[in-house]
Amino acid sequence: MWCRGFLQQSVRFMTTSRQAGVLFDVDGVLLRGGSVIPAARRAFRKLLDNNNNFRLPVVFVTNAGSCHRHHKALQLSRLLEVQIAPEQVVLSHSPLQMLKSFHDKCVLVSGQGPVTDIASSLGFQRVVSIEQLREHHPLLDMVDHNRRPKLPSSPLQTLPRIEAIILFGEPIRWETNLQLLVDVLLTNGSPGCAYEPQLAAQIPVLACNMDLVWMAEAPSPRFGHGMFMQCLESVYRKLTGRELQYQELLGKPSLLTYQYAEHLLRLQNQNHKLTTIYAVGDNLMTDIYGANLYNRYLAQQDTAIRTTTKLVAEGTGSQVTLAVPEEDLMSSAAQCHSVLVCTGVYNPQSTLPSDQRGAVTETVFHGHRDLVLEPDLVEPTYVLEDVEAAVDLVLQRESCT
Repeated sequence: MWCRGFLQQSVRFMTTSRQAGVLFDVDGVLLRGGSVIPAARRAFRKLLDNNNNFRLPVVFVTNAGSCHRHHKALQLSRLLEVQIAPEQVVLSHSPLQMLKSFHDKCVLVSGQGPVTDIASSLGFQRVVSIEQLREHHPLLDMVDHNRRPKLPSSPLQTLPRIEAIILFGEPIRWETNLQLLVDVLLTNGSPGCAYEPQLAAQIPVLACNMDLVWMAEAPSPRFGHGMFMQCLESVYRKLTGRELQYQELLGKPSLLTYQYAEHLLRLQNQNHKLTTIYAVGDNLMTDIYGANLYNRYLAQQDTAIRTTTKLVAEGTGSQVTLAVPEEDLMSSAAQCHSVLVCTGVYNPQSTLPSDQRGAVTETVFHGHRDLVLEPDLVEPTYVLEDVEAAVDLVLQRESCT
C-alpha cells in the first residue's frame, strides 16, 4: 500500500501523539522562487525538538505539480535545512493516485516537467503527452511558422482514442496546448478527425492547481495554471457556446486535497486523531479559501457541502472510484484554522480584489470560475507577518515547548 513505508518511519517524526497538525504552503510562505524566505529557516528550527524530531505533525501542501514529490522533499530539505520525507509532501496532482477509475483509461497529459512519468507513477497505465500527439498529428500545431512540424517520412503508429485529459499545470507553449486540447475535446478524443458539431458528451477533464497567480522572485505575482485554465475555458466557450466541464478539480482549495493532507498528518501522529489543523498560506483565493472551506466541512461533517460548492471533492462530472478506501479519508479533526502570512501573493494594503467603489464582486474575483464568492471563506483566522510568527502562534497555542 502507498503509505506502508511511511508508517514504518512515523516514529522518526513523532515520539508522542499530538492534538494538532500544521499544513504549510510553499511558494510565498517558505520560498520565493528558488530563494528561501529568511523567516522560514528560523521557523523550522523552532519546530524541531532536541532530537531533531518535529514537535507536531507537518505536511507541505503546494499547488506546484511539475515534479515528483520526492524531488520536492529533497528541495525543501536542502533549502530549509530540515529532513523532510516525500510522505510529508502533497503536490497538486498527488490525489490523482486515488482516482482509480481513470487509471486504465488512455489519458492526454498537459503541463511541463516529467508529466508522463508523473502520471505513470500515480497509477495511470496509458499516457499520451502533448508532444506525442503533435508528432502523430503534424497538421494540428500551426501558430508558430518556424516550428511547424514536418510530415513524417512514413506513417506513425496510430494513437489510441483519448479517453480523458489531465491538466497538470501551466505548459510552456500555451498556443500549442490550447489548440491540441480543444482538438481533443471537439473530436471526442480523436484529434485527427474533423470537429463534431454536436457532441453527446464531453470527455472527462481532470485539472490540478487552480492558482490564478503565484509569487516568485518578481515584485508582483506571476501567472499560474489557473490563468491557463481561464484561457482554455474561454476558447472552448467561444467555439461551442458551452462551458467546459471538469470531472475533478484538485489542489487547493479542493476538499479531496485537504482530506488527503489530513490523512498524512494522522499517519505521522501514529494514526491518532487530530483535533486542530493549522493551514498556513499566502493566497486568499486558494490557501485561505480552502482552509476555511475545509473548516466548514469539518463543522458539518455531511454531504450537504458538496451540493453548494463544486470544488469540495468533484468537479461537475459523475462520481469516481477512489483507490484509497473512503474510510481512510474520513476527517477526524474538529477545526481547521486559516493562517495568512504577508510574504507572498497577499498584499496587506488590499485584503480583497474589489471594484472602484471598494465592493467585492465576481468581476474581480481571483478564484476559479467554479468557486462561489463568499466573503467569509476568504477571511483568515489569523493574519501574521511571516511563517515564523505563524509557528510561534501554533507552538504557543498548543503548548509545544
